[in-house]
Amino acid sequence: MAEQQIVTFGAVRTAGAAMDQLSSYVLSLVDKPRPRVCCIPTATGDSPADIVRYYGIFHPGVCEPTHLELFNRTVRDIREFLVGQDVIFVLGGNTANMLAIWRVHGVDAALRDACEAGVVLCGGSAGSLCWFECGTTDSYDKNQLHPLRDGLGLLPYSHCPHYNAEDQRRPLYHRLIAEGFPPGYAVDDGAAIHFVGTQPHRAVSGREGANAYRVELQDGQVVETSLDPVPIW
Repeated sequence: MAEQQIVTFGAVRTAGAAMDQLSSYVLSLVDKPRPRVCCIPTATGDSPADIVRYYGIFHPGVCEPTHLELFNRTVRDIREFLVGQDVIFVLGGNTANMLAIWRVHGVDAALRDACEAGVVLCGGSAGSLCWFECGTTDSYDKNQLHPLRDGLGLLPYSHCPHYNAEDQRRPLYHRLIAEGFPPGYAVDDGAAIHFVGTQPHRAVSGREGANAYRVELQDGQVVETSLDPVPIW
């Protein structure tokens, strides 16, 4: 069984030019000139515009891109399809809806098998939150954040994407940690954390000021500690 590798971005759509650096970092983890990369756009309802945007990031010049649609599903054996990739890239959107649809189609189990087979898992926003046990989400109300408690749990922590970009994120995450959420990791838009196994191996930043943090309860106080991302821009 290969060692698990997951790269969690703070965001994709709002990462801007930093996404070029972050995607290059992910591709560098695969020892092939043109890795096989599959996008899963479930969180946006398989939005055609978002699928096109994905092909602009992971294009045929740097990899062999494909995608998995579930609303108009054509892939019969999802497990075989995903285990055969080198990188799986999950788009942002509605995390709760995405997880529910994945479980109906067996994508959750297929992703676990792909991870055990050495496929690099990555994504931003919903595509970052999904790998953790729990975190903060706007899945239930676009105007108000809520806790999400049923992530895939491949990473045994809590998580907060968009940490620097949305006013509600940091206060809610700190409150949830204080109320019993497991310790976890927060990521700014434009940054990412690369986990090997279940441990953070390296934080990277695709633009100036984008950071990542360990957030935990210490002596009754919520403490956030910078992971000092390596600049890759």
